[in-house]
Amino acid sequence: MTPTITIGVSSCLLGEHVRYDGGHKLDRYITDTLGRFFRFVPICPEVGCGMPVPREAMHLEGDPAAPRLVTINSRIDKTEQMLAYCRLTAHELEREELCGFIFKKNSPSCGVHGVEVYGSGEPTRTGRGLFAAAVIEHIPRLPVAEEGDLSDPPVRENFIERVLACSRRCLNLHPTEK
Repeated sequence: MTPTITIGVSSCLLGEHVRYDGGHKLDRYITDTLGRFFRFVPICPEVGCGMPVPREAMHLEGDPAAPRLVTINSRIDKTEQMLAYCRLTAHELEREELCGFIFKKNSPSCGVHGVEVYGSGEPTRTGRGLFAAAVIEHIPRLPVAEEGDLSDPPVRENFIERVLACSRRCLNLHPTEK
């Protein structure tokens, strides 16, 4: 039986070679355990907005409330390229009827909380990845987690309960379509 509950997942967590270094961050709990119950919509914002694999590493800079996405060595600002993709994709994700999203921890595009933002002094861990911020802003009731959160049993249980509740809401909103 094919899972009918859909969640978005950062592509690298599913083993896709999309990271800046050409690697992945396969998370077996996501693929082997959650994959039995959920259908995944893989998303890599960097690849989605046209960046190559491999690519130069990037980080967030400036104001943590409105950071810039900048390549570390060549200092190229990729913010507008990423934000254009974020706006478009956040709207498109509504059609997927997502019931949750698992983001890549500490990523300047996908980190939900505690992402380093570089300024004039030491980096602060107060940022949020640009793509995660766009999804959370556009779909505020969507349950979200970082893969690191899922190793904590109470947090994992809470996330799964919220995903299931979201799924029941969708069934009630569209009973003849399911």
